[in-house]
Amino acid sequence: MKKIILLAVGLGFGTIAFAQTTITPAGAGITYGKTLTADNSVSTEVLNSTLSKDSVYTGKITGTVVEVCKKKGCFMKIAQVKGAPIMVQFTDYAYFMPQNIVGKTVVVEGKAKVKETSVARLKHYAADAGKSIEEIAMISEPKKDISIMADGVLVVK
Repeated sequence: MKKIILLAVGLGFGTIAFAQTTITPAGAGITYGKTLTADNSVSTEVLNSTLSKDSVYTGKITGTVVEVCKKKGCFMKIAQVKGAPIMVQFTDYAYFMPQNIVGKTVVVEGKAKVKETSVARLKHYAADAGKSIEEIAMISEPKKDISIMADGVLVVK
């Protein structure tokens, strides 16, 4: 009985680890993670305004992808009119983004908040994004910026 339970647990972890070996290329209407629609999404400007009054925003945000993790699509960044791009990570690393999502308009659903990112974490993200050693070495101060933990992503166009 123990062997059967261990085998089942092992297969479960194996399935999770290899569940998304191929990532569907980004195209209008494609979703990653939780299935969602673009209804009631807000712009990054509205998000900034909301977060200047509240510490957390939960809902849908629309933006254009300007960067994606080059290693395996484990994060992406969406543009803001003013300020640094917004970091978007994915709940429990349950899904990843394709490299061709850069330049696409997306709706992300999840929890957004202002947080301080340490120098070590900024350097890690820069390395994952394929930045040069010189660019990484220039990172010397933590940053306060908006981050989103997304449950789902919808490619709009």
